[in-house]
Amino acid sequence: MNKNLFLLLSLFTALPLQANTVETVLDNGMKIIVREDHRAPVVASQVWYRIGSTYEYDGISGVSHVLEHMMFKGTKKLKPGDFSEIIAANGGSDNAFTSHDYTGYHQRIASDRLEICLELEADRMRNVIFLQEEFDKEVAVVQEERRWRVDNKPKSRLLEQFYATAFLSSPKRIPVIGWMGDLENLEMQDASDWYQKWYAPNNATLVVVGDVDSAEVIKLATKYFAHLKPSEIKPPKPRPEIKQSGERRIKLYGQTANPYMVMGYKTPILLGNKDKIKDVYALDVLSAILDGGSSARIAKHMVRGKEIAVSAGTSYDPFDRLAGLFLFAGTPNKDVKPEQLELAFIAEIKDLQDNPVSQKELDRVKAQVIASKVFERDSMFYTAMQIGMLDSVGHDWRILDSYVDDIRAITAEDLQRVAKQYFDSSQLTVATLWPEQESK
Repeated sequence: MNKNLFLLLSLFTALPLQANTVETVLDNGMKIIVREDHRAPVVASQVWYRIGSTYEYDGISGVSHVLEHMMFKGTKKLKPGDFSEIIAANGGSDNAFTSHDYTGYHQRIASDRLEICLELEADRMRNVIFLQEEFDKEVAVVQEERRWRVDNKPKSRLLEQFYATAFLSSPKRIPVIGWMGDLENLEMQDASDWYQKWYAPNNATLVVVGDVDSAEVIKLATKYFAHLKPSEIKPPKPRPEIKQSGERRIKLYGQTANPYMVMGYKTPILLGNKDKIKDVYALDVLSAILDGGSSARIAKHMVRGKEIAVSAGTSYDPFDRLAGLFLFAGTPNKDVKPEQLELAFIAEIKDLQDNPVSQKELDRVKAQVIASKVFERDSMFYTAMQIGMLDSVGHDWRILDSYVDDIRAITAEDLQRVAKQYFDSSQLTVATLWPEQESK
């Protein structure tokens, strides 16, 4: 093993995430997680709400994202835009994001200005004012964002329709940005009701990482958030994905110079699969075997070796909240059809199924996977993101401390077993994008 990587892995083991990290829950149900990191006089402050597009239903898709926009449009104390202006005037930056499973609001600021962030976030947790004029503006902004990011980008349209094909009953099929038809018919009351239902202290987590004193942060959080009244949070009814029993395929045409293809297999995730934890981590390592940099198999065999693809790779998220997919995607080289790219991916899969990974390759990839976690810890912001994401989807964020041991425990036999078990054509969905002229 590379000497520098060995040192990094030793450091990772010696400095668990829970060291210097304190967690508490206020009487109103709001969770506070504080990690002290005194390397620089700055702080990352994030408020996470357990609400996203997988909580939505047909007719109001995109409401979580529209609500994210409305959170900047004023409260009983502040005018539209004041929030960000105050943060900027104090030398900080702020932003927000919406995902399938959560919505987050974050600031990066000098640690002696943290109180400003907490006061502002507490204010908009319960006091946002919904004005029709502002709502109409933001819906129009989101519609334009959808046109720019999805409707006018063939690859993005393909991915959106790929998920809607791979998932028939699971809310994973709902795009975060929302379907255009739903956005056109979304009403201000929809967003206001969503806000009243989900934006409550007992559905939120404050994550603070930086040059702070944990006790002082908890004292400030109590000052600004403890008086907020909780809501009755009733999780949506489960909408499990129906069992897939055969391949699903779609073919799209668009204004693109190059074809594109994406294929995905239904695979387990950590949440709700205690009996498949080893399988999940084996799939995580398998993703790195295939697509862990320039020395990984796909880059070596498909991009450089046979030159089948201009670009190609895999994606797998073991920490997702709902049913997972192991994705393969890429752009074929000139004069190469998407079908040939698919066959090349399948050939790589078959090699994993038929031949155990060598110990040398496995050791190298494990080191890369673990080291990537080490480097993520170097950032206060991304450490906070890891904690907030895991907590928001229902994990104990401390699982990151056992991640190294779980990855180290994976064997070549585990990789071969999961490759055979989960890369099954009955669980496959394939989507291909072709230049428009190909349809004639």
